[in-house]
Amino acid sequence: VFYNHKPTARRGYLFDTTEPLWPFGFGLSYTTFEIGTPRLDRGEITVGESATLAVDVTNTGTRAGDEVVQLYVRDEVSSVTRPVKELKAFARVRLEPGESRTLTFPIGEAELRFFDRAMERVVEPGEFTLMVGPSSVELQSVSLRVVAH
Repeated sequence: VFYNHKPTARRGYLFDTTEPLWPFGFGLSYTTFEIGTPRLDRGEITVGESATLAVDVTNTGTRAGDEVVQLYVRDEVSSVTRPVKELKAFARVRLEPGESRTLTFPIGEAELRFFDRAMERVVEPGEFTLMVGPSSVELQSVSLRVVAH
């Protein structure tokens, strides 16, 4: 899943809103969850290396329930126009009331690569924003720098 419009593009009519009625991942539950601030084990990697993103999820309600945490990636500067954000992974977790769990997501070439102008899959050095949350709009972010060999 991706939001395949240019970051500066205005989609929609002049007086129309471009916000979705229900964002991707929206859902109702009989309980509530809190998703903590994402953490990276490394803030900088070399092309070909990987990092791990960790995030804590807590059931703050009075009933057991499931939460789906989504991971989105945004390439801040690229040789080609990239989507605003791309869904790269998700994890579903079942928690009892008051229970917390740490979810981890590997961040490597599979999550960072894209097709360049020559239609080759590449990972370019630069800044990446990694975003996690329960929907495509309720996101918290952390930055990852990728450097050349």
